Amino acid sequence: MNRRDAIGRVALIMGGTLIGAEFLLSGCKPKAATLENLFDDDHVAFLNEVADTILPTTKTPGAKAAKVGDFIAVMVRDCYETADQDIFLKGLGQIDEASNKKFSKKFLDLDASQRTAVLTDLDKEQQTYSKTKKPKDPNHYFRMIKELTLLGYFTSEIGCKQALRYVEVPGHYDGNLPYKKGDKAWALS
Repeated sequence: MNRRDAIGRVALIMGGTLIGAEFLLSGCKPKAATLENLFDDDHVAFLNEVADTILPTTKTPGAKAAKVGDFIAVMVRDCYETADQDIFLKGLGQIDEASNKKFSKKFLDLDASQRTAVLTDLDKEQQTYSKTKKPKDPNHYFRMIKELTLLGYFTSEIGCKQALRYVEVPGHYDGNLPYKKGDKAWALS
């Protein structure tokens, strides 16, 4: 069994696939110079608002504070294949279309509960799509957004140090560490 097969099987065992797995296997590939301006400031601001709706500020800062929109823009520009980039960019427009259909307003003009309702509908749509998706079918844009939001947030300084329990240099292994309901997960560097 080669490394690629092993990673694919682990992904299936864990109950899903990571859309960005290609960059984990082959690294980020430089793209043509024309992609430098793939995302403008308005796109990044929009991505920050979508990400902040997925991971809002609670006891810890939300995705916008972690600048997840910038992270998503870099990942899509530098690590995604052209087909996935196209799907992703078209998907940003589809969020506004879904918002207009449901509330007759653009996504950025909605209040927090309306934004959540729109994204919840899109999440249900992508879950249904993922259940029937064949290997050759294109990825769903909202799944990409959601995965990149989680990856960007929990690998940011805010996500690691404030949302998770952070240990800069971990000590010995303790397989019987006491756990209390509500404890944060660990982030190790």
